[in-house]
Amino acid sequence: MARVTVEDCIDKVDNRFELVLLAGHRARQISQGAQITVPRDNDKNPVVALREIADETLSPDDLKEDLIHSLQKHVEVDEPEADGRELSDQSDVSAAAETDEAEDSIVFDRMSEEELLAGIEGLVPPEKSDDF
Repeated sequence: MARVTVEDCIDKVDNRFELVLLAGHRARQISQGAQITVPRDNDKNPVVALREIADETLSPDDLKEDLIHSLQKHVEVDEPEADGRELSDQSDVSAAAETDEAEDSIVFDRMSEEELLAGIEGLVPPEKSDDF
């Protein structure tokens, strides 16, 4: 098969820069062992990725969502909302329980200023060496 070009793919993905991002992401997936959907024909991963996009064996929208998901560091989970009344009742109970648990689980070490200074004075400076 002839080499795939950007012009073969531009009707599938309108923006050339987005096309490069999607093809690069797909090429990385192939490198990590993802199944390819077109014959390899001794092509490298970026060419296979472009051929998959050109042949529409993969949806550009699915690739875009997968790319976005792979770049997210924190993913918020949408939880179903309860009725307003039930939600306020539950939040009051859970807030009170969390406050009690927080007070029980947090323990601070108390140190006076004199104890801190005595600890600092007790520190011994490291010995000098010729290595540094």
